[in-house]
Amino acid sequence: MAERRAVVEATGGRYRRSSKKGKGRILDEIVELTGYERSYARLVLRGSGRKVYAGAKRYIGRAGPRSARKKEYDEKVLEVLRQVWKTMDYICGKRLKPVLAEVLARLEYFGEIACDEETRIKLGRISAATIDRQLASERKKYQLKGRSGTRPGSLLKSQIPMRTFSEWDERQPGFAEIDLVGHDGGDASGEYIQTLDFTDVCSGWTEMQAVKNKARVWVFEAIKEIRARLPFPLLGIDSDNGSEFINHHLLEYCQAEEITFTRSRPCRKNDNCFVEQKNWSVVRRHVGYQRLEGEDELAVLNDLYHYLRLYVNYFQPSMRLASKERCGAKVKKKYETAQTPYQKLLGSTHLGRSQKQKLTDEYNQLNPAELKRRIEALQDKLLKSAARTRQKFARHGLLVAGAPATRSPWHESNGRFYNQKHLE
Repeated sequence: MAERRAVVEATGGRYRRSSKKGKGRILDEIVELTGYERSYARLVLRGSGRKVYAGAKRYIGRAGPRSARKKEYDEKVLEVLRQVWKTMDYICGKRLKPVLAEVLARLEYFGEIACDEETRIKLGRISAATIDRQLASERKKYQLKGRSGTRPGSLLKSQIPMRTFSEWDERQPGFAEIDLVGHDGGDASGEYIQTLDFTDVCSGWTEMQAVKNKARVWVFEAIKEIRARLPFPLLGIDSDNGSEFINHHLLEYCQAEEITFTRSRPCRKNDNCFVEQKNWSVVRRHVGYQRLEGEDELAVLNDLYHYLRLYVNYFQPSMRLASKERCGAKVKKKYETAQTPYQKLLGSTHLGRSQKQKLTDEYNQLNPAELKRRIEALQDKLLKSAARTRQKFARHGLLVAGAPATRSPWHESNGRFYNQKHLE
């Protein structure tokens, strides 16, 4: 570096006094000696050896400090962006950008946000990367790990084929993956509430139903309830190998209703990757890992899911992998533009006009900010109920496994619940 600087200082005066052709020859020499890019070499040669005073400071090589770049997005724009981002449950810029204008219009319509025309124009041209950069100081990331409570069902495996995708048309809504999420709070003893998570592979449409335990009768009833409120016909389901799914009742029901029933390979969680993803992004993120049990908490959880299904399916965009290409040691992935399940269903050719109109009518009545407030209120109710359950365990000397005795292991951040032992 010192040698390069010495060459530039020795040549700078001669460069500035030379003609145009002379400057070209000097530039060729400097580029060859220093390895600088030609444009950068021209810049340092023009400013070399100059001393410019500005007040008490001296600047060498340029007339003064570079002026600060004017901010494109002022605090007014960022305040509106933060409100939309919080309403959309703190999603990333790539998911937020495609629906930003639409969600902003919905919030303005319901009087949740006041936005002037200039701010609206700026938000219309903001990029996904800029969204992430502007919100970086407020974003917090946590890495949580769950537990699996699946018990294998040995019966009927020969009658229920493993999923080979040969009978599934994943471009058509109706083929779904199902799974159970246990709310044991770290202690798998006794009975505790389970969530049946249902995810359509094509559109990402997600339904949740809480059941009192893993008994076959409750899971079977939950599947029928979810099917009744789907905006499209159920064509196929794919489950893991748990006994709550691998049983005669569900098999006979699927055969009678002409529903394709398949199962994943044992110990291959990625076979059910679509529903496994929703287990975290929807269920765990909004309910947490606390222990839930009893009829009261079951009712509160199903009330929460009533609003959560509307919020997720109509206002939460997701990106789907379009292609994957390996280039040596690197893998290049390309994703489709982020869309909500509602938008994907409107673009599907497999739904009729009346089905799409029914979805649109329901969408027009929804206020995402009001849904978010109701969800957070029910989350608070669950949190307080879980704290009472913990106190009951403590009085009987039965603390939830892994939880400190002096304080609740749960705290709330950004409207979501996190277990302290996973964060330490």
